[in-house]
Amino acid sequence: MPGGYQPVPRTRTTVARRPDVTPVGAAKFMTAALALLWLLELVDMMSAGYLDNFAIHARDPQGLVYIFTAPLLHFGWQHLVSNSVPFFVLGWLVLISGRTRFIVATLLSVVVSGLFAWGLTPYGAYVAGASGLIFGWFAYLLVRGLWTRDWRQILIAVALVVVYGGMVWGVLPTDSGISWQAHLGGAVGGVTAAGLMHRRD
Repeated sequence: MPGGYQPVPRTRTTVARRPDVTPVGAAKFMTAALALLWLLELVDMMSAGYLDNFAIHARDPQGLVYIFTAPLLHFGWQHLVSNSVPFFVLGWLVLISGRTRFIVATLLSVVVSGLFAWGLTPYGAYVAGASGLIFGWFAYLLVRGLWTRDWRQILIAVALVVVYGGMVWGVLPTDSGISWQAHLGGAVGGVTAAGLMHRRD
């Protein structure tokens, strides 16, 4: 038997990575975020609507910067109440998938939603509310399940369609005073985020 070095095949061991955000931790964060929205609405009410000045000013160059503050503000308690449950649920679902995914999905949804609302809404209108971000999270969760082909994420997507399927109509033009522009932009941002994170993985 000839002597010499005998290469030994390398074996790979797979180590399961622990999620960087636990379900309980995500729930605490979303509770704090939702509490912030309610606190801001209370301040807005007590200041006679002063915070509404930080809503998006459609097609006003000076109002473009408010795309980052508009999702935190609402035009009244009914507006905030209607957004509170989907804000918490969808935000929690995105956050438990990972901190980086949550940051990317949130930033893209906020920015693209804000740009759509700013550029497509008639001049002079004020746009505020978390619904653009909510539509972004919703679209992210739906598309993520289709691209990853992970049965758990697909089940989540199916459940979301059953519970929140009616949201889809919110991206269509309407005269009801609802910013379909922000909804459509948020959805585009959410789909974009899902695509970016899918390629990254």
